[in-house]
Amino acid sequence: MGELHGSHTRGGVDDVGASLASHPRRDSLLIRERLVEGVHLGITSEHGLIAHGRGEAFDYLIGERTRGFAEIAIRAAVAALLLAERPVISVNGNAAALVPGELVKLSEVTCAPLEVNIFHHSEERVDAIAAHLIGFGGADILRPSKEAVIETLSSGRRYVNPEGIARADVVFVPLEDGDRCGALRAIGKAVIAVDLNPMSRTSRDASITIVDNVVRAVPRMVERVLEISDGGEGEVLRRDVEDYEHASVLADAEGAIRSGL
Repeated sequence: MGELHGSHTRGGVDDVGASLASHPRRDSLLIRERLVEGVHLGITSEHGLIAHGRGEAFDYLIGERTRGFAEIAIRAAVAALLLAERPVISVNGNAAALVPGELVKLSEVTCAPLEVNIFHHSEERVDAIAAHLIGFGGADILRPSKEAVIETLSSGRRYVNPEGIARADVVFVPLEDGDRCGALRAIGKAVIAVDLNPMSRTSRDASITIVDNVVRAVPRMVERVLEISDGGEGEVLRRDVEDYEHASVLADAEGAIRSGL
């Protein structure tokens, strides 16, 4: 797993990082510590810890590195965000705890606003997540509203911002639940997902699926935006979208997991 960025380490995470300097599972343990700290800060729900553990198991199986199938999807995802008319980046508690600075940077370089959207909804958690993102340089964080509702959902994720996800043509949802992914697709939105399980409903239903750990995928997306030069940008973006074959990417990811390579 790639080195974790120090911009996230605060308080207890700093202490744990120092004590685990030579531990072979250092990065994995630091990720867990960030999520636990997120619970203490009111950002991450306790249920999010279980969801992370499930994803971490798949990360082991892909070798804890960004594979070729993920790189293809990352290029397509970045292109889709840059070509979109109204892109939005949806942020839940786990994503806010793990990659807050990188999400803020991705928002800046793609001109896609950040919108808080959480399964276990409470105004306190929304406030905490928004404040956390602002602490990492975020501005104008969109909040869910009961004025805009995805009617087919029953969880807190049904509430969206009228000027954000409600109007978006492309929604990037790092760490998603399958119900909302399907609901967003059903109302005509393109969905970009990060999911370590290529066989999940989210992976199958999304328009573009990055089978990778979010702590690697989001920084790589930022890098990809910065790699694209001004000259011929439109052609590069269109090619990256055209080169993406959803079924093939998922099949390659599943094959890597089953083969153990």
